[in-house]
Amino acid sequence: MSTSVAEPLALRVTFDADTMWLDLADGRRLGVPLAYFPRLLRATPEQRQRCVIGGGGIGLHWDDLDEDILVSALLLGVGDRFRSEQPEAAVARDRRATS
Repeated sequence: MSTSVAEPLALRVTFDADTMWLDLADGRRLGVPLAYFPRLLRATPEQRQRCVIGGGGIGLHWDDLDEDILVSALLLGVGDRFRSEQPEAAVARDRRATS
């Protein structure tokens, strides 16, 4: 017997105060903490909503945030591999810069 695993595909992306929610084509709903992605954490709600689902659902893109995320990586628990500081420190730094 052979089995194949279909690549996870996003149908819809929504947000609440601290979580990104993905509705997947297979019926699952995945919640990912915004703290995994500092650019999304620091973005305004309007910027977060400008997400483009690409590749038939395999990727998420925010042009004005310069953020790209693979849906398959989210299911593996992979966050922003390039973050150099803890999200809370980045948010505090950005708040100081705009005050």
